[in-house]
Amino acid sequence: MPEEQPHGAHGPGAAAPVPQTPPGSWSPATATTLADGEWHRMHPLTPLMKGGLVLVIVLGYLIANLRERILEWFISVVTPAHVPTFGGDPVDWVVDNNLVIVVLLGVLGLAVLLVALFWLSWRFHQFRITDAHVEVRKGVIFRAHRRAPLDRVQGVNLTRPFPARLIGLAKLEVDGAGNDANVPLEYLSTAKAESVRSDILRLASGARHAREATRGAADPAAARTMRAQLAASMDAGVTGLIAGVDLDDIAPEHVLRIPAGRLVGSHVLSGLVWLAVFGAIFVAAMIGILPGVIADAGPAAGAIAGGIALAMGIPLLLASIAVTWSRIARALRYSIAPTPDGVRITFGLFTTVTETIPPGRIFAVEVMQPLLWRPFGWWSVRINRMSGKTASQQQSSQAQQFNIVLPVGVRADVERVLGLILPDVPADVLPLIWEQGVLGPVADDPYATIPPRAWWRRPLSWRRQGAALTDFALLLRRGRIWRQLAVFPLARIQGFSLHQGPIDRVQGVAKAQAHSAIGPVRGGVSGLDAEVLLGMLNTLPAAAARAAAADRAHRWAEGPEAVPAPGGPVPDVTTDAAGHGLPNGLGGTGERAS
Repeated sequence: MPEEQPHGAHGPGAAAPVPQTPPGSWSPATATTLADGEWHRMHPLTPLMKGGLVLVIVLGYLIANLRERILEWFISVVTPAHVPTFGGDPVDWVVDNNLVIVVLLGVLGLAVLLVALFWLSWRFHQFRITDAHVEVRKGVIFRAHRRAPLDRVQGVNLTRPFPARLIGLAKLEVDGAGNDANVPLEYLSTAKAESVRSDILRLASGARHAREATRGAADPAAARTMRAQLAASMDAGVTGLIAGVDLDDIAPEHVLRIPAGRLVGSHVLSGLVWLAVFGAIFVAAMIGILPGVIADAGPAAGAIAGGIALAMGIPLLLASIAVTWSRIARALRYSIAPTPDGVRITFGLFTTVTETIPPGRIFAVEVMQPLLWRPFGWWSVRINRMSGKTASQQQSSQAQQFNIVLPVGVRADVERVLGLILPDVPADVLPLIWEQGVLGPVADDPYATIPPRAWWRRPLSWRRQGAALTDFALLLRRGRIWRQLAVFPLARIQGFSLHQGPIDRVQGVAKAQAHSAIGPVRGGVSGLDAEVLLGMLNTLPAAAARAAAADRAHRWAEGPEAVPAPGGPVPDVTTDAAGHGLPNGLGGTGERAS
């Protein structure tokens, strides 16, 4: 979790003085990287994007609607002998009394005050990237200092809200491992944000020297004046709206994209389920109410009641359309591709988000298929990862979007994505994931399923619900109508427990629960044979400890035996990034009975 300190308490190694920048420049003229251990300022338009524009709009609204009272107060302060009594327009009164210069000076003073406040806010908002931390400090009167260790970085998200895209700005969010552990860098020019993202991931990987640049020289705006940099960022913003997201450093054949028609169709089908549910409730209510109304008050009253009910249903319909459209807009322009720093996922039509997940930062993976998607052969892939957000923040739809690595795709897309996010899957585990897992059950099913004596617990899916344990992962298979397969890599599993109630003990079954980072992937499966689950419980700690001991992915580029990028050659070891800061093996492993 990042540390927050008051002004002056910057911790070890934080005594480096703030570099004095030359007039008209806001970054060192000769810098080729911002990961130099020095303090740097954000983009000059940062205060405007972080609330300054809203403040200007609010002030304009107040002045437009309260100008008589504001002008009366201002004149009473400046010239008490000329307190106005408006009989008409106050602007005419100002002109008639030769107070134009006084009012203009007041407006100019207000503008100067706002500019000074914005300048102070920008002046004291700085960040620094060292070999060990990413730090941000800000505040004029109340100062804050946040620090995130690089070896705890779970990913770096680059977000471009639509207003920021218009002027070529972006904000970075460094995901830490902990509650409220994220460190935001708001705002930078898009080119600088991409460079900073690469620097953070490079340093987090353990590499001490920059890789050969794949996009040419450093941002030439580093040597420009502030005016030139503002013009360059706005030009880049307009270009970015047309050209799309930052995929210049990735070969086109390595980029997986989703057709827009498939994205729209999948969300519409998902929305139809809720629409059908609410529609059925509405029709049932009308069938139960209208006959009584017609019998008591006549057909005219029944028609009026039906019209009122339909009018009340229109807002619900519009709300459903709005929610579906917001989900579609967030998922459009989706792409996923391998990079040397991890898997890069980009999505969003208006607000574009680019997140890079380093190797080994994924704690669980789930492949799922709703019933209405089955005729089209569509699947979705979700993950559990440490996001650094609070529990309440993780409940938002925007936060949940970060856990979806494939919104919708066919089998080939799913296999390709699984190869990116789980590049070290052994060959003997692959059939357990797809043929025997996602599409199972099959003859000679390797999964431990619900025994026939407990079939009544899952009448439709008792043969499908099951679990399998390998040296690589724990696999949980659920659902016949809504197919789901969860994969928990042993090197990143955080616990495994059994639960058994009195009825379970009579039948000799139990419920298993795999513990992982908070996310949409559930780790529970119930009704399985208790002896089989107890054997898994006894076997899993040693297997997880071996996998955790081989873990070095949190420094995936350190040394000659670095962990390869997703999609590249994979060494014969199990790797992950969750070992740091977590108990060896299964810190929460144990058996609990109720």
